[in-house]
Amino acid sequence: MSPGDEPGYGDTSHGEDRGYGGSGQTRTRLPDRTGDVYGGARRGRGSSSRSLVTVVGVVVLLIAAIAFANRGGDDSPSGNGDGDKARTSPTAASGDRPVDTQTSGIPSGYAHNAQGAQSAAANYAVALGSTDMFKTDSRHGIVNTIYTSTASAQLQGPMDQAYSADFLSRMGLDAKGNPPAGSTFVSRTVPVGTTVHQYSDTGAKVSVWYMGLIGMSGQTSTDPVSSTWKTWTFELHWDNGDWKIVTDSQKDGPAPVPGDDKAATSDEITKAVEEYGGFTYAR
Repeated sequence: MSPGDEPGYGDTSHGEDRGYGGSGQTRTRLPDRTGDVYGGARRGRGSSSRSLVTVVGVVVLLIAAIAFANRGGDDSPSGNGDGDKARTSPTAASGDRPVDTQTSGIPSGYAHNAQGAQSAAANYAVALGSTDMFKTDSRHGIVNTIYTSTASAQLQGPMDQAYSADFLSRMGLDAKGNPPAGSTFVSRTVPVGTTVHQYSDTGAKVSVWYMGLIGMSGQTSTDPVSSTWKTWTFELHWDNGDWKIVTDSQKDGPAPVPGDDKAATSDEITKAVEEYGGFTYAR
């Protein structure tokens, strides 16, 4: 799924702070219905919400397939002979200083080691899952920043086609990627953990397990924000002093059993979206 959050990588109706991981300023209004869709018992997920998530997933998989097809025929695996067997070390704090530089608002300057590759993958998942991907200029900036120059050049055209006016319309957005007046489009990626499948000094294969949030909030919305669980796998290359994406792909899950928490009211959701920004993720 392509669900961002913070200024620069979140919902675009933020305040002046455009830094990655800042305080969110999204204003969310939900449909005035009998029985708040966010209140009472845990809400079921309607067919329209499922369709929304499915459409986004299809687009991301399409993009990944295009990137894979254009990688130039170099199918040799990177790594140290472990094949696709994931390393079992947990995603835990390393004590290393996290990145403190940015390129186009995206954290950059990752360590040239496996932990740096994991940090890069987590932050790139956040960028690719943001609402900025639904707008042409900001999408071009993201792709140019986090993919290798070769992959970026190959992806821009297919991505523009994937995020067509027709697709945006099905998401409830206009041709420029803007939601209707009085509505807020939410798309966020929230990494839960990372794992390294392969690593060498020149390349790494890293998976990010994440929860995605996506939906439209507004007076006329029929697709309130819902969640999904996916795993995003990145093939990274050490390029000009930083980790860059060569290819990426996604799969569903693993999804935990839904809890019995009472769904929040629309006012509570609005306050949370306004107050909680995102993070710079570091291994």
